[in-house]
Amino acid sequence: MEELLKYLEMVKDERQQHKVQHKIYDIIMLVFMAKLSNANEWTEFEIFGKIHEQFLKKYLELANRIPSHDTIGRVFGMISSDYLDLFQKKFNEVMNSEEGSKIKRVLGIDGKNQRGNKNKNQEKANHIVSAVDADGFCLGQELVDEKSNERTAILELLEKNNIKGHIITTDAMDTQIAIAQKIKNKRADYVLALKGNQGILHENVVDYFNDEILLEKCDYTKTVEKARGGIEKR
Repeated sequence: MEELLKYLEMVKDERQQHKVQHKIYDIIMLVFMAKLSNANEWTEFEIFGKIHEQFLKKYLELANRIPSHDTIGRVFGMISSDYLDLFQKKFNEVMNSEEGSKIKRVLGIDGKNQRGNKNKNQEKANHIVSAVDADGFCLGQELVDEKSNERTAILELLEKNNIKGHIITTDAMDTQIAIAQKIKNKRADYVLALKGNQGILHENVVDYFNDEILLEKCDYTKTVEKARGGIEKR
């Protein structure tokens, strides 16, 4: 936290200082903490600040209490996107340290093609594998040549990041023994998707859940709901 606060002091404030009532790094840190609590709108940032004002004052000055949502929105419209990108990288560094391992998170790992980045010198779009938490913070990325190389990139991503104590999720294509073993070796948990094209493994899981004696020995949750025009059982 102290390292992040020091970095905040480097931001350039373009406002007319004689009109300033709220320090710019107070506003950035307010939004940052609110985002960690799943706030997404300017009004939600203001409400979060008012509810947790006493806690925030342990780290921030807040000389004129909590800024309004209009003020928060105007200030963020003036801040350089490069600065915010660097701030996110600083946060990622903290999350990948031993300090970050104290916070249990769900990290979704998935690969996506970047649209619109093909050109005469690049025949195919970039395919990037990312690890993203529930608050939208990207903790790491790997660029791969082909989608078929995604599994290798995931293993490298897991190796580089501190995932101890977290829950890792992937789609069915990446439900592989090597990936599951890497997650276990890094002392994390996993939730991996499974489809019918994973022949033997899928059949084994179906048989397991059809065996009432085996189910009595484990904890599980079952839901049945109507969605997308059909009945979904989970």
